[in-house]
Amino acid sequence: MAILLYNIFLWLFRIGASIKALFNAKAQKWVAGRKQLFQKLENAIADNEKIIWFHCASLGEFEQGRPVMEALKKQYNNYKLLLTFFSPSGYEAQQNYLQADWVFYLPMDRSTNAKQWLKIVQPKLVIFVKYEFWYYYLKEIKKQNIPFLLISARFSKDSIFFKWYGNFYRKMLYCYSHIFVQTKESGENLASIDSSIPYSIAGDTRNDRVEQIASSVQANSLIDNFLNGQKAIICGSTWPEDEKMLAAVCANLKNENLRFIIAPHEINKTHLNNLSSLFPNSIFYSALEKNKTADNASVLIIDNVGMLSTVYQYAFASYVGGGLKPNGVHNVLEAAVFYKPVLLGPYFEKYNEAVALVKRGGGVVVKNAPAFEKKLKEWLTNQADYKKAANAAGQLVQSRIGATQKIVNYIQEKRLLTN
Repeated sequence: MAILLYNIFLWLFRIGASIKALFNAKAQKWVAGRKQLFQKLENAIADNEKIIWFHCASLGEFEQGRPVMEALKKQYNNYKLLLTFFSPSGYEAQQNYLQADWVFYLPMDRSTNAKQWLKIVQPKLVIFVKYEFWYYYLKEIKKQNIPFLLISARFSKDSIFFKWYGNFYRKMLYCYSHIFVQTKESGENLASIDSSIPYSIAGDTRNDRVEQIASSVQANSLIDNFLNGQKAIICGSTWPEDEKMLAAVCANLKNENLRFIIAPHEINKTHLNNLSSLFPNSIFYSALEKNKTADNASVLIIDNVGMLSTVYQYAFASYVGGGLKPNGVHNVLEAAVFYKPVLLGPYFEKYNEAVALVKRGGGVVVKNAPAFEKKLKEWLTNQADYKKAANAAGQLVQSRIGATQKIVNYIQEKRLLTN
């Protein structure tokens, strides 16, 4: 019965994506990217290649997997790396990722697709990142006895694995050779399902990734010129709820000699036009690239994907979006690694790194514009409090580095790959 419902879900998903593709650019890319996929795969991959296959749902999971990919590529340079994505946002941003030998979409989860995929690829090691549970792929990888790791996994009590109807997904956990969880709590939750499921507490590889970014970040002359020596408030991964609040903050703090840089989560023409109207004294980053002067602009809107993690270097303080709605806050680590305090909305408790950031004092929860303005003014006038919050943010990341090496050590110790 569960498999029947799963197949119905997949069928409805495909139909829905095809219909949505008629009027939605992202859905169009999702559908188009999977056309003639197996033919492209066969043309690209020669027989007897030694392949490590990494799969990520989207861009966020890619950033989690990236340190491990690059460590394995360096350690085992006789292997080739196949990288797959489920979502267009990941594929579009990383289709030219230099460390991967091939980048493809993952075909829809079907028994025939899984068998054909593995017949062509014949991976020596498969690594899925965080949240990917596709029944037919997992089943076939297990059946073929291919070493199979899940990294940076999280298991919270409110996830499907702990629901009365979650047995179908609980069974998938046995397909992995080993699971690397982010926290002790996730490990205990996983063990409560079945203590025989092999797992290790490795931590979150995002800490390693953001540390890599911070240690090699370079200045951006366009942003330097825009800021012109003034303090910057970096607002990353924002949604309309965040942006409405930020518009009020910008208007109320216009005499504080601040510059705001906003990087919205969704980059599309309609949303960007709305942002331009919401922030009348704004300029797009693409306009700066075309040598347009900022004039009297006090708000810079980042209208591209991929810059945000390096833009955080300019923050006096950062605001990480998503926390004003139930889905929750986005990646606070990208901001915290630069030793600058972080503001975030009240929906953050699903994310252990955000919880820890707030607990340590490096993150402060704000529910509305007045709370945002109050905390910002406190940091602007009280240097001791500001430095305390900034140091707490940076030290959180530093204390959690090392997940990548734990995963690589396991692969070496178990001899899952050979030079």
